[in-house]
Amino acid sequence: MSVNLKHKFGKGITPQQFMEGMQRNKEAFQSGYDGFKWVNEEDRVFFESLQKRDDLRVLILAADWCGDVIRSVPVVFRALEAAGIVTEILILEDHQDVMDHFLTMGGRAVPIVIVADKDGNVHDHWGPRPADVQQLMIRFKQENPDREAVDYQEKIAVVREQMAVKYEEGAGVNGKVVSELRAVLSKF
Repeated sequence: MSVNLKHKFGKGITPQQFMEGMQRNKEAFQSGYDGFKWVNEEDRVFFESLQKRDDLRVLILAADWCGDVIRSVPVVFRALEAAGIVTEILILEDHQDVMDHFLTMGGRAVPIVIVADKDGNVHDHWGPRPADVQQLMIRFKQENPDREAVDYQEKIAVVREQMAVKYEEGAGVNGKVVSELRAVLSKF
């Protein structure tokens, strides 16, 4: 897909403004941010090596009510800080036009981390959640296409619990998000 988002540069808020302005889940987000640790030294070195680059920009579609944002975005913030990449947050409700380019299985899901060059050309994106966690949601949606079904809410609650467990498996959210974001950025 060929998308240019240069017109959105300067329209978002900084990671700091996002954290300060959160109306919901602020403590959980801050805890993830403060508790960030590099799972592997090679990842830290990779992200720090990007400081020499001035050709990358990142836009993050996010909302403070979203559990996936609360889990993943603090990690994304920390990795991008180490990289020194200019990062702006686009609040989902204010940037539906951008969201429409990055639908997940036809729906709006955040966070979406969008990697563009300084001219606004989008090269790739990550999100809304680590691949192994996303697999649970894909399977759920395939098996439960009717959102109005009597037992839909009950079933999705079970899947959300399974996703929470999956987030913490292995190296946990820090390791998963960092390695997947590194794979995206390694393409440039």
